[in-house]
Amino acid sequence: QNFDLKSFSKEKTLYDFQQKALESALKILWRYYGEKFDYNEKEEFCEKEKLEKDQHREKYLFEFYQNSPFFPKKGIDYNLEKKEEEKSAKLLEDFYPVVDNKVSFENFINRMAFWMATGSGKTLVIIKLIEILGRLIQTKEIPQNDILYLTCRDDLIKQFKTFVKEFNSFYQNEIKINLESLKDYAKARRNLKIKYDKEITIFYYRSDNLSDKGGDKIINFRTIENKGRWYVLLDEAHKGDPDDSKRKAIYSILSRNGFLFNFSATFVDQRDFLTTAYNFNLEKFIQEGYGKHIYLSEQEIKAFKNKTEFSRIEKQKIVLKSLILLTYIKKFAHKVKKVKKSLYHYPLLLTLVNSVNTEDSDLELFFSEIQKIGQKEVNQRIFQKSKEEILEEFGKENKFQFEEIGFEVNKEIISKIKYQDVLEEVFNSKSSGGIEVLKIPGNRKELIFKLKKSEKPFALIKIGDISNWLKNQLEGYEINESFDNKSVFDEINRDDSEINILMGSRTFYEGWDSNRPNIILFINIGVGTKARKFVLQSTGRGVRIEPEKNKRKRIFHLFNFYPKKIEEKVYHRIKKFILPLETLFIFGTKPKNLEEIVKTFEIERKSGQNIGKQYIKENPEVKKRLLLVPIYKLSTRILAEEEKPAKFSIYPDDFVLTKNYFDYLEDDRVKLMYYNNDIKNSDKVVQTLKAVKTSFRSEKEKYHLDVSVSQVSNPDFILSQVFCHFSLVPEKFERFDKAAGKIIHFEKIEFYLEEKQNEFLNCLKKVKNCKEKEKKIEQLQLDFEKHKINTKEFVKSVQELERDYPQSLHFNGIKIEYVPNHYYFPVILSEKGEKINYLNHIINVKSEVKFIENLEKYLGNENNLFKKKFEWWLFSKIDQTTDDVFIPWYNPKIHSIDHYHPDFIFWLKEKDSNNYYIVFVDPHGIEHTEYQYKIQDYQKIFEDKGKIKTFTGKEYGLPDNLKARVFLFMATNKNYNPPKEYEKYWFQSSDIESLLKKVLKNRN
Repeated sequence: QNFDLKSFSKEKTLYDFQQKALESALKILWRYYGEKFDYNEKEEFCEKEKLEKDQHREKYLFEFYQNSPFFPKKGIDYNLEKKEEEKSAKLLEDFYPVVDNKVSFENFINRMAFWMATGSGKTLVIIKLIEILGRLIQTKEIPQNDILYLTCRDDLIKQFKTFVKEFNSFYQNEIKINLESLKDYAKARRNLKIKYDKEITIFYYRSDNLSDKGGDKIINFRTIENKGRWYVLLDEAHKGDPDDSKRKAIYSILSRNGFLFNFSATFVDQRDFLTTAYNFNLEKFIQEGYGKHIYLSEQEIKAFKNKTEFSRIEKQKIVLKSLILLTYIKKFAHKVKKVKKSLYHYPLLLTLVNSVNTEDSDLELFFSEIQKIGQKEVNQRIFQKSKEEILEEFGKENKFQFEEIGFEVNKEIISKIKYQDVLEEVFNSKSSGGIEVLKIPGNRKELIFKLKKSEKPFALIKIGDISNWLKNQLEGYEINESFDNKSVFDEINRDDSEINILMGSRTFYEGWDSNRPNIILFINIGVGTKARKFVLQSTGRGVRIEPEKNKRKRIFHLFNFYPKKIEEKVYHRIKKFILPLETLFIFGTKPKNLEEIVKTFEIERKSGQNIGKQYIKENPEVKKRLLLVPIYKLSTRILAEEEKPAKFSIYPDDFVLTKNYFDYLEDDRVKLMYYNNDIKNSDKVVQTLKAVKTSFRSEKEKYHLDVSVSQVSNPDFILSQVFCHFSLVPEKFERFDKAAGKIIHFEKIEFYLEEKQNEFLNCLKKVKNCKEKEKKIEQLQLDFEKHKINTKEFVKSVQELERDYPQSLHFNGIKIEYVPNHYYFPVILSEKGEKINYLNHIINVKSEVKFIENLEKYLGNENNLFKKKFEWWLFSKIDQTTDDVFIPWYNPKIHSIDHYHPDFIFWLKEKDSNNYYIVFVDPHGIEHTEYQYKIQDYQKIFEDKGKIKTFTGKEYGLPDNLKARVFLFMATNKNYNPPKEYEKYWFQSSDIESLLKKVLKNRN
C-alpha cells in the first residue's frame, strides 16, 4: 500500500503483470523479514542474534514451502549433494553444514525466482525492485545489506545502465540509483548512501567474472563476500560455461545472510521452479496478449517418421515455404500500412543455425539455397508443391501453441503467389540474378547481401567473426565495401530497414530488441537442456509485438481493454489483415529439431495443468440471454476540472509542511516547470491547490484512511504526488456491451497436485454433467408411466443417477458444485473459505463462500423473489485479476484511478416489464475501510441526485424499449450500522431477499 509500483519514467509505466511481480516480491520479503521473525534494527549490532534470527527465518520459510502442493515431489531431492569431483563441492563445505554428504535446501531458501518471458521487461522490474529494497532499508524493515546486480553479458549491463539513467531522470521517483562496478567495491563502500529519498548505491558486474580465483577482470568472490550480506539480483545470470554450478554456489554464498532474486525466461533447476515467486512465462505472456501467437509447423515430423536425413529437394522446399510465407505476410503488412503507416512492422525471416564455420555448415547450406532461389534455380513444380503443402497444413485444424485458437490463411492469396512475388517482396528485386556481398568497413561481425540487379540489400549475416566466411564460403563472390560504416543489425528494427532475412547463430539470439521476426527457421539445433534454452530465448525474441509505438499488446487487447489506445475506425479497417503480422511461425529442418521445440514448449507449461478450458463449461443459458456489462472511456477532462474532484488525503502535519513549501515557491512558472510539463493542465492544478478546503482531506475529517495518510515529511515528494493526483484522467461510462469475453477467469483455472489430478478431474466431470440427470430422470418417469420399467427398477435407476451425476462433491478441502444459474459450471469453492494452494481463480474467500451458501438456501424457498418477480436471472463470480468487469473509482491509498471489481454480478429481467437490472454485489464490503469512496464514484456514474439512472436506447448499446439500471450492494453484519447516507447500499449477508427488495423498490 505504501509503494508506487507503476511509475518508472516519463515514457514508461509498468504493466499490470510487472506490478504483480513486485507485489509477489514484497509478500515473500514480508513473510521472511516481517511475519513471524520481524526484523529489528538491533540485529545490526548483535552478530549472534542476527545469525540466529536468520536461521529461524530460513526454517520458517522452508516449512512454508514444504506445506505447498509443489513440495515434495516423488523422485526430486531438493538438497544439494556434495560431489567431490564438482568444483562447487569445496565452496559448499566452507560455508554450509554438510550432513550425509548433502547440504540441506533449507540453507538456500532465502531466494525467489521470477519466471518471466523474454520481452516481458524483466530489467524494469529489477530496477523497481531495487527501489523497493532501498525504501525498505531506509524504513528499517529489512537489513542494510549491499545490493548486487549480475548478468551474463556486457550488452545487458549496458542496457541496464541505460534504463537506470532513464529511471533517475524521472522527477517523481523519490530515489536515485548510483551505479558502481564491483571492481570498485572496497573504495565505493566507504561512501555508501542508502536513503530512499536521496540515493542508493548498486554494484554491478558480469556474472561469469565471479570466481574463487582472481584475475584481470575476474573477481575472487571471497574479497567481496561481506559475510553473505548481499541482496543479489540475477538477470539471466545462469547462462555461461561449465563453471555454471560453481557460480550458482557463489551467488548463494554471497546472499546466504541476505536474499537472492533470480530472473530468467528459461529455468531448468527444480529449486527455481519451487521458489518461483511470480510466473509470467512464455505461455502466460502470449495468453495475456503481450506477444504474437506461436504456430509450430509439424509437417516435417509427419512426413519423415523414419527420421532419415532430408533430400536436397526437401531442404529446398523448407526454405521455399518460409520465403512464400514471408511474402504472404508482407502483403498483409502493405495492406495495414496503407491504412496507417506507423502501424506494425515489415516481417522478417530469422534463420538460426547450429554450425557456422565448419565444412558444409548449416549456415552455408541455407545460404546456398537462398542463392539458388535468387538465381531462379527453382523447379516450378517444386515451387508449386511448396505452396500446396502450406495450404494442406493450414487446411487442418492446427492450433497455436499455448492457445485453443487456430490459424487460417487466405488460400486465394497463397495460391496466387508466384516466383516474381518472392523476388520482389523478399529479394527486393524486379529480376533474378547472382548475389553480391557488402562488407561494412571495420565491422567483423556483419555481412550484407543483395542481388546484383537490385539496389537494395535483402539479407544480413550476423556471426562472431566474418573472416572465415570471407575466406572460405564466399570465395568467388563479388565482395564490395559499403559506403556507410553503420551497423545494419543495429538498425534492423527501423521501419525503413530493407533486410528481410537475418541469418546467424547464438551470437545474437538475445540482447536485441525487435518486433519484426514473423518466421523463425531452426536449422539442425541440438537436443537437451542447452538447446531448449536456445529455442526458448530465440522464440522470446520473435514474439514481441508493437502495433503502435510503445503499445506492446496485440491490437484486439488494446482496442477492447485499453480505451483510446487504438482509434476505432482504424481498428475496424485493419482487423482482418493483422493475424499474419501477429503470428510467429516456427519451422525446423529435421524431425528431431521439431520434437525438441515441442518438448521445450511442454516444459514451459510446467506451472500447472490448465483445467478450465476443457473441464469447466459456460452455462448454455448464457448464450440465450442478454448479459451486459458497463464499458468506460477516458474523460476529456482531468480531475482538477471535475465539479467535485476527489480530495487528496494527507496527514495534518504533512499538509502544513507542504502548504508552506508550496507558498515558498512563489512563482507559478517554477511550479509548472518542475512538477508538470503540460502547462494547460498544470495551471488548473495550481488553481485547485489554492482552494484548500475543496482539494484536501485531512486525517481528522470523517472517513479518513489511516494507511493512505501516514506521515511522509517530504514536501517535495508530496507536492509531486499532488500534481499527479489532480492531473489524473477519470474514466466515464460510455455504453453497455455483452459480457462474452470479459468474464474469463474460469478458463484460466490451473491444478497443481499432479498425483491427484485424475481423481480431481473425475469429480469435476461428474458434477459438470449434473444437468443431464434431469433429462434422464424425465425419461425414466416416462418409461415408468408406460410400464416399460417397474417401481423397483425406477428407484434403482434414480439412485444410480444421483451417484453418477451428483450436484456437489467434496475433494481435498474444496467443494465442487453445480449451481444452475451461475455463468459457468461447475463452481469450485474452498470449504473453509481459505486460499487453496493447488488451485487458482476459484471462490476462496470466506464471505464469498458464505454468500453462495446463503443464496442456495434462499433459492430452496419456493416463494423466493427470483422465481416470483423475474422472467430470468443469472449471476457470476468476478475475478479482479482477469475479468474486465469493474466500476472505476479514485483510490486514495495510491492516489490514482483504480478499478473496483465487486465479487459478483447479477443480471435480472423483471416479469411483464422492460426492466433490466445489472446488480453488483460485494459480500465483504464492510471489510474495506475505503468503501465510501467506491460508493461515491458509483453514484457519480449510475445515479442522478440520489436516484438510480435509467439507460435506454441504442446509444448505450441497448435494444429498443429495454430499461437498464445498475445497482451496487455491499454486505454488512449485525454489529455494524453504516452511515445513513450509505444505508441503501447495504444488506445483511444472510438476507438475500432484502437485496432484491431494494432493487425492486428503487427501480422507478
